[in-house]
Amino acid sequence: MTMDSQNWLLLVISLPTTSATARMRIWRNLKALGCAALRDGAYLLPSTPHLQGQLQELAAETTRESGNAWLLTVHPQSGLGSAAFRSLFDRSQEYADWLTALSAARGMLPQQSTQDINRSLRKFRREHEAMAAIDYFPGESAAQAEAAWLEFLKEAEALLSPGEPQAVDTAIAKLDPAQFQGRRWATRRSLWVDRVASAWLIRRFIDQGASFLWLGSPADCPADALGFDFDGAAFTHVGERVTFEVLLASFGLEQDKGLARLAALVHALDVGGMFVPEAVGFEAVMSGARARAADDDQLLAEMSLVLDSMYTHFGNELPSRKTKGEQIVSERNA
Repeated sequence: MTMDSQNWLLLVISLPTTSATARMRIWRNLKALGCAALRDGAYLLPSTPHLQGQLQELAAETTRESGNAWLLTVHPQSGLGSAAFRSLFDRSQEYADWLTALSAARGMLPQQSTQDINRSLRKFRREHEAMAAIDYFPGESAAQAEAAWLEFLKEAEALLSPGEPQAVDTAIAKLDPAQFQGRRWATRRSLWVDRVASAWLIRRFIDQGASFLWLGSPADCPADALGFDFDGAAFTHVGERVTFEVLLASFGLEQDKGLARLAALVHALDVGGMFVPEAVGFEAVMSGARARAADDDQLLAEMSLVLDSMYTHFGNELPSRKTKGEQIVSERNA
């Protein structure tokens, strides 16, 4: 749909002055949807099936509260009018304020306790997701916020899980999985994205009989264990590749479409780089699972189900890829 043909939803409501509680409840719902207020009682949103359903529910609620409601589809008479409507949904100032707060919080991370770091992660994740949910025309501000959030997350996780490996500059040897069966593998405990994805990959595609040892320190790694994702490990960061990508290259798995897409996601969350639409959702699930899991064995079991599902999804996905804006709009219209 081009800007000139963009349809819009207009909800016009009025409530009795005695319905203060209902008025506040409906107003909060309208705000949560990111409506633009044209005037008191007149609220605008871009036209999508999902948003139409949400406004229909609010119109019905208004009627139940003895008010009046009209839900209309409107169309600007010119491209200039449509551009004016779109400008009502400019979130750049909200992103700028959030980025300022995020930058200040990032500067304080090294002095914070584990509990405070986790509290900051929850707070800024919640705020970021709330802004993105009502950013119907994402642009450069959204991209900047996404990049800043991933950098904040990376720094916070480095403090929560010290010992992140430094990349080495070496060739990646091609290995035969048959020589790596029934082995014990070891990595740093308190699993995060690269380590949990690598452990899943090992057990799913390399060594189905693998057992895992979660290390308090890389120095605790037994001589007979295959270490991964720490300095000096058998498998760790090489050049621009994170451990998951190194394992793919080592065992000849790079041509698998589903694994290649997972590799891009792991890379983005571990060291940054190209935007991956699914990264934020995966990071949120991983964070929640880690908060719930009693130990790393349970965490790996839970995240293995998620990774299995994402691998299947990526493997079945059509070859064409959507732009960031198209991806967000299509998800909201689903």
